[in-house]
Amino acid sequence: MNEHREKCETSAVIRRTNAAIFIPHLGCPHTCSFCDQNKTTRAQNSVGAKEVCDILDSYAVSLKQRGLTAQIGFFGGTFTALSPQYREELLSTANLYLEKHPELFKGIRCSTRPDYIDESVLKQLRAFGVNAVELGVQSMDEEVLNLNNRNHSAEQVRQSAKLIKDFGFELGVQMMTGLLGDTPLKSLNTADELIKLKPDTARIYPTVIIKGTLLGDLYERGEFKTFSLEETIELCAEIYRRFTENNIKVIRLGLNISSKSDMKNEVIGGNYGLQLGELCIGRYYYNRMLEIMQKALPCKCFLIYADKRNFSKINGHRSVNKIELQKQGFTYSLVEKQDIDMDIHCC
Repeated sequence: MNEHREKCETSAVIRRTNAAIFIPHLGCPHTCSFCDQNKTTRAQNSVGAKEVCDILDSYAVSLKQRGLTAQIGFFGGTFTALSPQYREELLSTANLYLEKHPELFKGIRCSTRPDYIDESVLKQLRAFGVNAVELGVQSMDEEVLNLNNRNHSAEQVRQSAKLIKDFGFELGVQMMTGLLGDTPLKSLNTADELIKLKPDTARIYPTVIIKGTLLGDLYERGEFKTFSLEETIELCAEIYRRFTENNIKVIRLGLNISSKSDMKNEVIGGNYGLQLGELCIGRYYYNRMLEIMQKALPCKCFLIYADKRNFSKINGHRSVNKIELQKQGFTYSLVEKQDIDMDIHCC
């Protein structure tokens, strides 16, 4: 079952491993403008207790070999819109693995829509060991929500987020940039509104245009285009900054679609790829460095103290940050200092 091989999410802050179980579009009564979960996950059949066991048995072997732990994650569909009986089948099976392999599996997370959260659902999730709930928000702009057939309001997001936190769950939020009717300012306003909800984690997804969706049809008729790559990099770098400065961990930035993926043939536009997150996070570091260095003029030579894990992010993809700063007349050397994000001093 190749589609269920271990998937590790990397951000500038953390590395999180999920034991991912995909339930594409199950439970969701809506078709949003951008959405075709069957094409996105390539897992079109529903899963039951046996499939969950097979998937988690495979993960258990992999996790032991690699010395990792994971949260069991139900992704793809609207998990809390599933029937209570089916949801209990999935959760009770996953919960068995929390008890069977407590050294490997550290709780359960699920993703869902803001309009399918209530107290009865959250009580069930908590009873079976769920400790994180992610809301697919996408936008907090009412016009953008309506144009993209989201069928929920920004106020429902606020109410659901509060309820999730009141029940003691880790709150995750997911937002998109470049949707129909979106602007960079609207995306930044969405980020600011999400920060007010005090989520623990966030995912930032620039729009990917898939053939056969509403956005795909509009794109092919020349009636829609999303943000350019440069706009996306600068925008997502700023959103990343705002989340990070408010202690919100960005656990995914961009949708990764490799050149070998079957889905590659279905994508007809938008911003995605294995390097997109790296480019955005690299721009975040570049903007920080440039601002600090400009304020330190006439000093043009710097020592940057940072954890070694951050060296590649500071240098940027293919050392683009170092190259661009040199064009501005600035040079720097990296000095390893454990557990330091980035600390800049004049030479």
